[in-house]
Amino acid sequence: MDNKVSVLCRNNNVTQDYPIGISLSELLDITQIKLKSPIVGATVNNVLHDMSYRIFKPKTVEFIELLSIPGQSIYSRSLWMLAAKAAHDVADAPLIVEHPVNGGYYCTVGTKVTDEFIAKMAAEMKDIISRDRPFVMHTDRTENVIKLFESVNSYDNTSVLKTSGREYTDYFELDGYIDYYPSVLVPSAGCLGCVDVRRFHDGIILVVPDIRNTSKLSQIQDSERVYSAHKEFTSWNRLMGMRNVGDFNNICINGGIRDLIKISEALHEKKIAAIAEMIKERKPKFVMISGPSSSGKTTFSKRLEIQLRVCGISPIVLSLDNFFVEREQTPLDEKGDYDYEHLQALDLPLLNSTLNRLLSGEEVEIPTYSFADGRKYFKGNKIKLDNNQVVVMEGIHALNPDMVPDIPADVMFKIFAAPLAPVSFSDHNWLSHLDVRLIRRIVRDHNFRANSAQDTIRRWPSVVRGELKWIYPFMKFADVVFNSALIFELAVMKIHVEPLLRQVPETAPEHVLAYELLNFLECFQPVFDKEIPPTSLLREFLGGSSFHY
Repeated sequence: MDNKVSVLCRNNNVTQDYPIGISLSELLDITQIKLKSPIVGATVNNVLHDMSYRIFKPKTVEFIELLSIPGQSIYSRSLWMLAAKAAHDVADAPLIVEHPVNGGYYCTVGTKVTDEFIAKMAAEMKDIISRDRPFVMHTDRTENVIKLFESVNSYDNTSVLKTSGREYTDYFELDGYIDYYPSVLVPSAGCLGCVDVRRFHDGIILVVPDIRNTSKLSQIQDSERVYSAHKEFTSWNRLMGMRNVGDFNNICINGGIRDLIKISEALHEKKIAAIAEMIKERKPKFVMISGPSSSGKTTFSKRLEIQLRVCGISPIVLSLDNFFVEREQTPLDEKGDYDYEHLQALDLPLLNSTLNRLLSGEEVEIPTYSFADGRKYFKGNKIKLDNNQVVVMEGIHALNPDMVPDIPADVMFKIFAAPLAPVSFSDHNWLSHLDVRLIRRIVRDHNFRANSAQDTIRRWPSVVRGELKWIYPFMKFADVVFNSALIFELAVMKIHVEPLLRQVPETAPEHVLAYELLNFLECFQPVFDKEIPPTSLLREFLGGSSFHY
């Protein structure tokens, strides 16, 4: 038995002995595990590993499919490297992954984007996929990896690695093209399936598979306002000399972080003031604010109220939580639990009647919802909408036309608030807004809801599914998009979230994501929060806010 090793495969819950030194790829071939979507990676003791990883001691293995949060991250990183190589081979042009769009990723390239270039790049990517070329992981001393990237003028990667503080670094090779990513990629290009390249503005879109049917391409449905918000933020970052995490770290090392915090917060205030001026000019009666979890919507709403007052407008805050249906009328999810995120969890007739009566100048009584017993109570809370007033409502369904079908569109001003990526990791490695929001949520849940990081991570996939169903499809109706990200936030949150992530036990499935977050946060210089003002959106998560929540 000395030449055998015991492996528990979580996918089929079978423990079996295998040849010592077996790789994850070989294990997959033997076990013939099949999942609902393509397998793009694996975990060993709840840590992601390259599929070439070899097992020499007893381990627990679980194969990861594309339709999982870790799987989609693995897929995206691999697609970016494939696209970067294709742009390099076709036109010797650098590719920069700028930000996601609905159905893919928007990228710029260092050459003129013509129909010929797009056709050649798409053909090159599909050729590499058809030949199933491997993504090979190498490991070397970081100083040697830096020299290697310098030799190919990959200074975005050297900038990150010089400030990473790591003795050794893993990097990847695809048909002679090298790149750096802080986590694993798919084993070979054949795992990427169907991809495409399309023109978009002055760049291209990498089109990814539809998450509901991975054999088909997604439909591109990007919002021009979301694109503009991304572009504005990216342009501002680059004016500040920041293209990536390495540039940010250098600012910290050189003592520029205090000014950067002040400028970032001032930019937020300027944007909020500009939105208030837009509302003053439009003269709507209802301001509707929506966005995904941990976007800072509550603090944004409170800061907007202040700016509205500066404009001579008196806001009335109306909580959509008070319009929930009685608990026994609440829709159930697929598990039979109450689905409070469902649109029908709101008392839509009462909500529409209330808003219409306000619109006609009537005084109305607003209910108070008790979450303790699942009932609405009328306690004499009456409001009336005067000429210089506007109702501000914040909630996940606020942009959904089906929530207020009886209210004329021209009396509403709709705002989508979300943290777009605060800073790029490198030219080919965009930081996911999902990670940014999850980190915010972990810190907030610990500080204010007595929830552990493990609890928050466990619920996260359900939260994301709800957002994909009830929030993102309606952001196209927004009159304005507010980017709630702050350039410095991950460096600040790092200090608060790392101890919480380390408490997630290795035996827990949630350890996979906790380890990944810890891994990429290592690359950020830590920044203490003493310079963060009490009105900052981050205070909603960190504590110390001057607002009452």
